[in-house]
Amino acid sequence: MQRRSLLGAALALALSATAALAAAPTPADPIVIKFSHVVANDTPKGKAAMFFKKLAEERTKGLVKIEVYPNSQLYKDKEELEALQLGAVQMLAPSLAKFGPLGVKEFEVFDLPFIFDNYDELHKVTQGPIGAALLKKLDSKGILGLAYWDNGFKQFSANKPLKTPADFRGLKMRIQSSKVLDAQMRALGSLPQQMAFSEVYQGLQTGVVDGAENPPSNFYTQKMHEVQKYLTLSDHGYLGYAVIVNKRFWDGLPPDLRQQLEFSLKEATQFANRIAKSENEGDIENVKKSGKTQIVTLSPAERAALKKALVPVHAQMADRIGNDLIQSIYKETGFNPAN
Repeated sequence: MQRRSLLGAALALALSATAALAAAPTPADPIVIKFSHVVANDTPKGKAAMFFKKLAEERTKGLVKIEVYPNSQLYKDKEELEALQLGAVQMLAPSLAKFGPLGVKEFEVFDLPFIFDNYDELHKVTQGPIGAALLKKLDSKGILGLAYWDNGFKQFSANKPLKTPADFRGLKMRIQSSKVLDAQMRALGSLPQQMAFSEVYQGLQTGVVDGAENPPSNFYTQKMHEVQKYLTLSDHGYLGYAVIVNKRFWDGLPPDLRQQLEFSLKEATQFANRIAKSENEGDIENVKKSGKTQIVTLSPAERAALKKALVPVHAQMADRIGNDLIQSIYKETGFNPAN
């Protein structure tokens, strides 16, 4: 019954949004774009969303209004994509792992552990033809992919130091809904637990899960340092977002306004990717200053051992993601799974 009422409300909102586009917008009656996301305003994504709002409203001279809803105020992880497809919201920036359950499994290539060693390698993919081709695959779902936003590289956390694969054995580790992340945790001997991002703090606090993986900005702004004793700087995986819109809504916008929004998004994307690294570095320092979580720095040998344990996941997931796609990324970045 609850699901039916959600769908009904979403359809009603979609119809009203379509009707609004039929009339010429004015500053008194602007086109409203609801931009929903699940993290805090003071994360790289949260700041980029607010920067986009500022640019878009200025450039369209008030003809478009961007309403940003952070921290799962409107929808949780599992609800937001359906809400976008139905037109209840017009814009999202979900993590790339969300597209696997939607049926576009190729996006799970970004979940492969240790596939990117740094931002330069990553951007060869997200800002090149491979990334563009992946976004194009969303068209058939009624979704238009506009840009990639970095959040950063993920670190492991738990209430014990995580330095070797043996340290993970038996731990319940929170993951997003991703077959690749499931395989990653199982390769370490831990027990993957899917959980909405908005529920992770409570899950860690109550012991429903023992640990998690997050970029430092998410770890700190969601106060996970209050309920996790150790944060291991592993840089083992990437967490990024795709800025997406309801395709029908976007295509129905007046061309001049759509062009201004695209210019604004391009600048917001540059801003998001520029601040991601510095924000995460700053939040590692904030975690240290809190005195509540101990930072664990891996030696080169310890990181190499983790990598050796996790890289076999690439071959394990090749049939699901597409071996050609994985090999094309290896070629683009120079990754060698044997090293």
